[in-house]
Order: sequence, then structure tokens, then C-alpha cells
Amino acid sequence: MSLLVVGLSHRSAPVSVLERAALGADAQIKLLQDTVAAEPATEAAVLATCNRIELYADVDKFHAGVAELSTLLAQHSGVGLDELTPYLYVHYEDRAVHHLFSVACGLDSMVVGEGQILGQIKDSLAKAQELHSAGRLLNDLFQQALRVGKRAHSETGIDRAGQSLVTFGLEQLSAGTAVEDWARGKRALVIGAGSMSSLAAATLARVGVGEIVVANRTYDRAERLAALLGEQYGQGLGDADGTDVLARAVPMDAVPGELTRADVVVSCTGATGVVLTAEEVAASVEGRTGQPVAFDEAGDSGRTTTDARSDADAGDARRTPLPPTSVGTDEGCPLDMAAVQGGFSVMGEAAVAGMDAATLEQHASWAAGSAVDRREAARRSPEADAELITALAATVATVGRIPERRKPEPVAQVPRPAPVLSLLDLAMPRDIDAAVHRLAGVRLVDIESLGEASADAPMAADVDQVRRIVSDEVAAFGAAQRAAHITPTVVALRTMAADVVANEIARLEGRLPGLDDKHRSEITQTVRRVVDKLLHAPTVRVKQLAAEPGGAGYADALRTLFDLDQETVASVSRAEDSTEKNRGPR
Repeated sequence: MSLLVVGLSHRSAPVSVLERAALGADAQIKLLQDTVAAEPATEAAVLATCNRIELYADVDKFHAGVAELSTLLAQHSGVGLDELTPYLYVHYEDRAVHHLFSVACGLDSMVVGEGQILGQIKDSLAKAQELHSAGRLLNDLFQQALRVGKRAHSETGIDRAGQSLVTFGLEQLSAGTAVEDWARGKRALVIGAGSMSSLAAATLARVGVGEIVVANRTYDRAERLAALLGEQYGQGLGDADGTDVLARAVPMDAVPGELTRADVVVSCTGATGVVLTAEEVAASVEGRTGQPVAFDEAGDSGRTTTDARSDADAGDARRTPLPPTSVGTDEGCPLDMAAVQGGFSVMGEAAVAGMDAATLEQHASWAAGSAVDRREAARRSPEADAELITALAATVATVGRIPERRKPEPVAQVPRPAPVLSLLDLAMPRDIDAAVHRLAGVRLVDIESLGEASADAPMAADVDQVRRIVSDEVAAFGAAQRAAHITPTVVALRTMAADVVANEIARLEGRLPGLDDKHRSEITQTVRRVVDKLLHAPTVRVKQLAAEPGGAGYADALRTLFDLDQETVASVSRAEDSTEKNRGPR
């Protein structure tokens, strides 16, 4: 049997695909059950976070396993297999082990070194154990991954190479200002009461916000989190000045009102749809400033193509256009004014792009103050037009643009106001409408923008040290697994030897019926010691040899040399696997 992982993550798939492929708790359970029921797999575990969906399995056939796991991921994620396949990655055997260990250390995280993944790996193992889908291989693998992750964080400074998503997100919101200075005294609204939201609330309390409001669909959970925050940070342990942090809970229907009061919003719920719409955010800003909020193009600066597509439909209908410039105010212009887009001057190169040669010449002459008869220009021969176009193309190739007869008039710029509301969306799928990026007076940081901001982060020497730890641990895990592979054969050999001893002692008693108990016991112990000594060296040595690369054949050699029953060896393996699968969460 062999380890196989099929998955997708923020490194292989765009956010829009990850959002659609996100697996809820029920879908994860069904996926595990269907995987172990499939022919190629005997064990399965799912690692599903906001940034990755990975299915681990112990399979007996590589190609059949890849096909089956990919199909199951597509079925349970709701994304078609044809659409999902380009974003899937596959790791096998040692590469699969290396991948999980790297994930556990935070090397594959959106923010390098974040430690929250360890809790998510632990939860994945507990779920697989509870459903009895994890056998010996996956139990050993995930438990070792947890140990490797803890070792990386304790022996290196990997935490310095990157922060948790919450901390990194707050740093992006503070835009270069120290987070403590930026957050001090602010009012924060935390939407959700799960592990990530709880971490966000605790982080906000530590950096010195003055008030934290927790909203959750289950009000009792919001109350428990608010109470915990009050106990930990409400006794003079709030900001640097010793001010208490006020924490309180509200139901979800109170969120619109709390938005009007909040300075910072952190949202991380398990909702499958948008929790905060652009209209709700705009209304909250208007309620605070008393001024209408515009959807402005400046908000698209720094946004990705993916985000531009995702919020285009939502934002276009609400966009407040920029004020017009001089288009349509000049008389005698030969351009078709109805075809010119608002916001550009007829003098500018953007307005003349794509014009035919005759009209281009006429426009140039008009802009220079002279007049050209359109009919005269229309009588130009195709050869003359071709020459003009060739000349224009040569100019474009040289200077990079169509030459102008006048400089373009400056386009009016609408200054983007400083944000009065900062939002951090840590959910996948998104909690906050992507169109909020284009709201003036609002700053939104979400999973995708966090990924872009951290993509070029410098890699510390600690990262290289963690990589060495991962490589060493992968080698050790492989050796342990290869050694464990021969254990059933060694157990079967020793069982056979014990049977031989028992049969010979029984035969001796038949030949010497008068043998007393003392002598019988001494003879039995002597025979057992002889057998144990004869088997000790070969069994220890065969385990050492089996742990080396390519050592899997030693088990076969041992079975052949001692004529061991294959079914006896297989029964030992089944018993071990059954013990692991029936083991509950630890």
C-alpha cells in the first residue's frame, strides 16, 4: 500500500475556485466515507482549511487512486472535474510525506511560518480517527507531522519569517504604521466565534483596541467569547496604557448598526455566501460621515484581475462616474462624439486610438488649427492610406504610441479619502463582498490580497533550517515505515518458532512422562533461549536493512527462507490496521 495526496491550494488555484470547492463539515465526512469505500483506498483523511483542500489516502494502485480521489473531490466540492483538474496537484510516497510535513511547518502557508495549521492538522486526524478512516499509515503520518511542526517552531525562528494571518492582515490594514499605534482605542467588530475569529479577537485585544463586539449566528457562542475576552483582557490588561478592553456580544441582526460604530471589522464565518454586502458597508460609512459613498476606480489600485472580474457585475450598477472633462465642448471636431468614452479629451491619444488613416489625418489637422475637407481626405487612394498606416506603425514601434499634435488635457482625478472603516476578511469563501474594494473611504484586506502582499516576503535563514528539518524527518519517517513493513513478517517468524518450541516440548513430555515440573520448566526455558538467540541477529539485521531505501524485498526473502505462510503474515497486518482504525481520537 502507498501514500497518495490529491488536492488544491492557494498556490495552485485562484480564490474563486477555492471558494467554490470549499468543503463543509458534512461534505468532509461524506468524502471520507466514500473514499475508504472506494476500491483503491483503504485509509483516508481530509485536510480542509481556508487555503487548501487535500485528500490523503493509502492506495494500492497509483493511477487508479489518482483518478478515484480526483473524481471524489470534484463530486463533493461541486466543481466539475474538467474545471477542477487543472488546479489539482498530486504527491506520492515520500513526496506526499514531504508535502504534509512542509504544510505542518508553515512552509506552504499563505503567510510563511503561521502556526494555526497545526491545529487544523490535529482536527483532521481526530475526524479521521472518529470515523475510523485512518489506519496505521495515516495515524503515524499525521502524528509525526504534528511533531515535526512543533519541532520547527521550537528549534527555529520560523515564526519570524511570517506571522499568523490575523497579525499579517492587521499589518496590511495599518499600512506601515505600527499595529499597536494604529489599533489603540479603536472599536472593533468581530463577526464569527470560531477558532479564527477567537484568535482575531484575542489579537485585537492584545494590540490595544478599546472595544470588541462579537457577533455570531449562535448568540451563546458570541457571549462565551466575549466573556472570555473580558476575563483575560478586561482587568487592566488591554492596551499599553492599562485601559480595560470592553467586550460584549450581539446577535447577527445587530451587525448593520454595529458597523456604523466600528473602526475595524474582522470576519471569519462558515457561511457559504456573502455576510457583508457592499451596500451594507457603504451605508455604515454614510451613517458615520453623513456623506454618500462613491464606488471609485481608485479602489481598484493593487487589485488582481480575479478581483476585478468578481466584483465587476456588482460594482458597475453602483459606480459613481468621474466628472467629465472637455469631451463634447469643442466645435468642428471631426470625431463621432457619441463614440468617445466619457473622461477623455478629444485632444488625447486615447480618443484617437483605432481611427482610420483619413479620419486620423483630419483630426490631426483640426487639432493643429487647420481644416481638411473630409471629402478630400476620403478621396485618398488605398495605396496612400497604406503608406500612411505603415508610417504610423513605424512611429508606434519607435516611440510606443501614436504621435499627437497636442498634448492631452489632464483627466480629472478624484482623490481617494483616507479609510474610515477597515475590514479584514479571513473567510473562505469570502464573507465580505469583493466590490467593497472599490468603496471610497473603506480599506478591505482579504485572503487573496494577503497572498499577494506576502508573495515577495523575504525568506529568512530560519526557513532554510526548517527545510532541512523537514528533509531529515521525511527520511526518518520513510525508514520507520519500511522497517514497520517487515514487522508482520518478523512477528509471523517468531510465532512459527514459538509453535515449534511448544510442539517439541509436548513431544518430550510424551517420551519422558515422569519428568518433574522443575526439570520440564528448565528444559522449556533453555529451548526458548536457544531459539531466541538464533533469531535475534537475523531479525534485528533484517529490520535495519528493510529501513534502507529499496529494503522492501527483505520481507519477501525472509518469508521464502523460512517458508512462512503468507496468510499468517497478512493476518498480522490486518490485526495491526484494525487496531489503528478502531483507535479513538487522542
